Amino acid sequence: MTAYWIAHVTVHDEDGYAEYVKVAGECVKAHGGAFLARGGRHVTMEGPDHARNVVAEFPTLEAAVACYESEAYQSVVGLAKASADRTLCIVEAG
Repeated sequence: MTAYWIAHVTVHDEDGYAEYVKVAGECVKAHGGAFLARGGRHVTMEGPDHARNVVAEFPTLEAAVACYESEAYQSVVGLAKASADRTLCIVEAG
């Protein structure tokens, strides 16, 4: 069953986050994922607003988790955390 990474991000270091994005994008592709939304216009209806919202689709929940836990992704996740405030969850379609 399809699964999604859903991230809400407020970037405070554009250069650092840009480095993270390069590697993260390759990791998503390597695990069969594709970005459905990556920034762009949005309207926050409830909760805190974040300037950047990201949705990536994966073929399975296991593929989405494997991407996050992969050595390549883990090599840059610290950079993401240092350059942005964010939340990330993985949700199975249902």
